[in-house]
Amino acid sequence: MKIKKGIRFITLKSVGTYINFLSYVRPQRAMELSYALFSQPRIGRLKKEELPKVLRHTETEIFHHNEHHFQTYVWKGNETKILLVHGWESNAARWKKTLPHLQKSGSTIIAIDAPAHGQSSGKEFNVPLYAEFINKAVEKYKPEIIIGHSIGGAACVYHQYLFPNTSINKMVILGAPSDLKTLIDNYISMLSLNRRMLPLLESKFINRFNFKLEDFSGQKFASQITIPGFIAHDTSDKIVAFAEGKKIAQGWKNSQFVETSGLGHGMHDDELYDKVIEFLFSEVSESLSR
Repeated sequence: MKIKKGIRFITLKSVGTYINFLSYVRPQRAMELSYALFSQPRIGRLKKEELPKVLRHTETEIFHHNEHHFQTYVWKGNETKILLVHGWESNAARWKKTLPHLQKSGSTIIAIDAPAHGQSSGKEFNVPLYAEFINKAVEKYKPEIIIGHSIGGAACVYHQYLFPNTSINKMVILGAPSDLKTLIDNYISMLSLNRRMLPLLESKFINRFNFKLEDFSGQKFASQITIPGFIAHDTSDKIVAFAEGKKIAQGWKNSQFVETSGLGHGMHDDELYDKVIEFLFSEVSESLSR
């Protein structure tokens, strides 16, 4: 394990050294290469003939959006619908441990594959495109609940900011990052990129998405969200810092924040899922018992 980590460290530093060199002689190429490495997942793809068991017996549908297509999976239940949105270098199968808890409610569960993940198209992942995928699924299935993990949670927050008047009336966010600037800073640090690369990368985002890095903030987006939210983050998360979850909660006035410990980034835990279910369905249970 230590050998593999050492090799990865050396590889990252070598790539960073090459990009740093390019930043002086071919800055445009340095920008494109560094953006590609940041936005193109290495794992998370699925083949139709080799689907994980949890996805094999679902109703599937392919949606087309501009030049893209994305895959959905449906576990049929009652009229209450829950949309699941996975994170980076993952796919809809990541919800295997979550599904039994949600299915106890009898709900219909829908999961989607992100851009460049699972069976969806593309090589590049970005949150604005993911939010568009989410919106197409929301328009089709009209879920009342949306649950997002990691960058999928960030995409859910951004989607709700862009499209506040949909069928969604509750949201659960697990281990999600808040600020794009923080992600870019961490990426630059990981590759040991020089000072020239931050403005180059920022120019890429401005030209491609028409926003500055510091403006793309889950905390800012959440401040405009009015539906109830449940935000959970683990203190031992080594992928997305605990402070990121706190930022989203601080911006989102109508939300509750749950701090966990020892779950890491995956956030799979029976006790946590019990709290999620209570948040999602306690009001329904109380109204039925009256």
